[in-house]
Amino acid sequence: MKVAIIMGSDSDWPVLEPAASQLAEFGIETEVLVASAHRTPDKVHRFVAGASERGVQVIIAAAGAAAHLPGVIASFTTLPVIGIPVNATPLAGMDALLSIVQMPAGIPVATMAINGAKNAALFAAQILAVHNTDLAAKLIAHRQTMAEEVERKDARLAQKLAAPK
Repeated sequence: MKVAIIMGSDSDWPVLEPAASQLAEFGIETEVLVASAHRTPDKVHRFVAGASERGVQVIIAAAGAAAHLPGVIASFTTLPVIGIPVNATPLAGMDALLSIVQMPAGIPVATMAINGAKNAALFAAQILAVHNTDLAAKLIAHRQTMAEEVERKDARLAQKLAAPK
């Protein structure tokens, strides 16, 4: 299992690093690349054109501002593309969100929340888990762990509120 993570600038890495970490937790290999839809379009095309042959099954692409990278990538492949709008401008990522979510019919890009790298990784894992029962079990266990953490937080708060003042 392999997911490619592509960003338009290395300044996007702090936003995307949680995706790489989450994928590693599930044992999913990643390829990470900086490539710009506008400044290095040939590099983007070469990377995407060879992605399937390198074993990439899902692509996560992040971009800010005009945020063309996810859409350009999607135009070159039928692999699932997950777009992450990055908060990189005075518009707080809304420009990127609208750019990614408004893909024309026929070239879909799944769009996460602004800076939503962790959910992008989880969504990529869910796509891969359709045909991988081990990964599906890891996703179920991950959700159980989250539920248990909520229960611990609830118990701590209830104990704090019940304590005499």
